[in-house]
Amino acid sequence: MINIIWVTLLVIGLVYAAFNGTIPEVNEAIFTGAKEAVTICLGLISILVFWLGLMKIAEVAGLLKNFSKWMQPIFRRLFPEVPADHPAMGYILSNMTANMFGLGNAATPMGIKAMEELKRLNGDRDVASRSMITLLAINTAGLSLIPTTIISIRMTYDSIAPTEIVGATILVTTISTIGAITIDRLFYYRRKRKGRI
Repeated sequence: MINIIWVTLLVIGLVYAAFNGTIPEVNEAIFTGAKEAVTICLGLISILVFWLGLMKIAEVAGLLKNFSKWMQPIFRRLFPEVPADHPAMGYILSNMTANMFGLGNAATPMGIKAMEELKRLNGDRDVASRSMITLLAINTAGLSLIPTTIISIRMTYDSIAPTEIVGATILVTTISTIGAITIDRLFYYRRKRKGRI
């Protein structure tokens, strides 16, 4: 479906440009955009490699394991249906840790594995479980302590102070995460009260 939407938007844009006589501007925008995309990707690669390296060092040193143990009581309350020793909990904790450090690209595979494990716990049904919905809500809100991707983009475009957004990012993502968890719980208890669960 998304492919159809993209192709439709592209065709509409090209037809509109042809009727308005702005094809040269469209060509220039395509090549300029492609050049900027490569520049941004190279900037992101260096930052991601750096942070992934730090994450690996933290993992080998046992810091991530300790962080996961510290976070486990909170996540046990957020995901009560998931047993503490189940692989899903490990993937959830890894996913959240990577997200907190702004490593969305590194967090995605762990989030997918967490969803697969949660689906197994749900009896491989096509209907999302409470834990799957909670994980999606928290990931969408995206609690971030160090927004590495945004810092990288700001550095690529020669920002004077690329890290000045850290405080605001922590505040905003904390509020959005609290909001996501609150709404998730409100809908869950509302459905439970009406006997839909």
